[in-house]
Amino acid sequence: MNRTTLSLIAGTAALAAITGFAVLSTPDASGAGTATAAARLPVERTSLLCPAPSISDVADTSYTSFTPVTKGASSGGKAELQAATEQSADDAGGSTSGKGGKNEKDKNEKKKAVKPVLTPKDPGTPVTGDTSGADAPALVGTADGKFAPGWTVQETTEVAAGTGRGLLGVNCSAPDTEFWFPGASTAADRTDYVHLTNPDDSAAVVDIELFGKDGALKSTVADGITVQPHASEPILLSTLTGEKQNDLTVHVSVRSGRVGAAVQALDDKLGGDWLTASTDPADRLVLPGIPKDATSVRLIAFTPGDADADLKVRLASSDGLITPAGNETLHVKSGITTAVDLGDITRGEAGSLVLTPTDQSVPVVAALRVVSGKGAKQETAFIPATRPVGARATSADNSGKGSTLSLTAPTATAQVKVTASAGSEGGTAVSKTYTIKSGTTQDITAPVPSGLKGTYALTVERISGGPVYGARTLTATEDGVPGLTVQTLPDDRGMVSVPKADQDLAVLQK
Repeated sequence: MNRTTLSLIAGTAALAAITGFAVLSTPDASGAGTATAAARLPVERTSLLCPAPSISDVADTSYTSFTPVTKGASSGGKAELQAATEQSADDAGGSTSGKGGKNEKDKNEKKKAVKPVLTPKDPGTPVTGDTSGADAPALVGTADGKFAPGWTVQETTEVAAGTGRGLLGVNCSAPDTEFWFPGASTAADRTDYVHLTNPDDSAAVVDIELFGKDGALKSTVADGITVQPHASEPILLSTLTGEKQNDLTVHVSVRSGRVGAAVQALDDKLGGDWLTASTDPADRLVLPGIPKDATSVRLIAFTPGDADADLKVRLASSDGLITPAGNETLHVKSGITTAVDLGDITRGEAGSLVLTPTDQSVPVVAALRVVSGKGAKQETAFIPATRPVGARATSADNSGKGSTLSLTAPTATAQVKVTASAGSEGGTAVSKTYTIKSGTTQDITAPVPSGLKGTYALTVERISGGPVYGARTLTATEDGVPGLTVQTLPDDRGMVSVPKADQDLAVLQK
């Protein structure tokens, strides 16, 4: 009985370290209910999913994997990215009754034959890989031990011509059960896909809802979409509805299982990029890192609740919080996607959008579509509302040129440390500390590793002060056409609260 009690305590602590979410508070022996302070420990396992990068034959894709060095992490472990190859129910569930051992042996050999697309070596140093063409698959990644805390993988694709040409970037994300994507479209010049990737051994069943300017759109899909085990499904939005609308909010909810989800938004004239999920619905949102050379900024917002939302719109500029003329507030009707053009709101300076309630607090989701360039040389990127940097956030796939790190402290001055990792092919890590004044956004000149060879990662850690939000912008120019992609920098959730549990034999006497 003693062994069972201690096993339960140990099992709970292990579960917390693995999932990153479980927190246990127990009353003390006196029954007063005072909880022991939880320790912050590194997570022990992380899963990441990368969508299939492109439908273009002229696409070139690079992957960059990076795990920051984390104090207290275990000394062992591994990480790898593998193609999300569909398995049959037999493959996922074991041998079929009545079949001999040969089939089981064949299946095991098939699984062993799948080689990792990318295998990281050590925390603190990026590892890169690449592929090309339209047949590159989605990837499923797992990391454990020392590779798990803060594991980050960036997928960057250059498309030379055609619909969605330009630079597309996405951070591979953890599987979940619900996603909100304001900023999608079924307009005639847009080709938008929702990519769903299932990392597990059983099928996932997913519902997709579309909300436009008049509310929910009637769907042509009568029932949920099944995503097979270890498989990925790109769903063309225009096949889900016959309506053509410029601005949509996509709601992905999972009935059973879990998936990774991202929207690939491709425009005939304005290039394209990945639209990642907005942070969970909240009454206060920050959309950081609007490129200072953005020629057009469009805000798309949606409230899933029963009440309308009235939002105060402010720009955290390099000099402080300002209210954009003509767009001081935004009224968002319940269940309806609302969009407004903000023009060249940053006027050549660093900026982030801050949304707060004017009166009643109503949860909303939001994203920005930003366009750079002019005429036939325009390119698109998306910035969803995001979580703060928290303790630490990481941006992979940086070079000495073409990378801009943007940080904002909307409510209080904050101090952050930015570390440039060693290069993927050589170099020494360098750190620098910055102060971000309250209400401002700063495009900082991030440090570069000494003796840099290859690409490197930037890790942002909040040292003191108020919450900090961040984004990293990548730019590239191909045949005079600008390439642009923006990735936000939410907390990497590399640490988890694990309760301190002491043996108390008295409970066995009650």
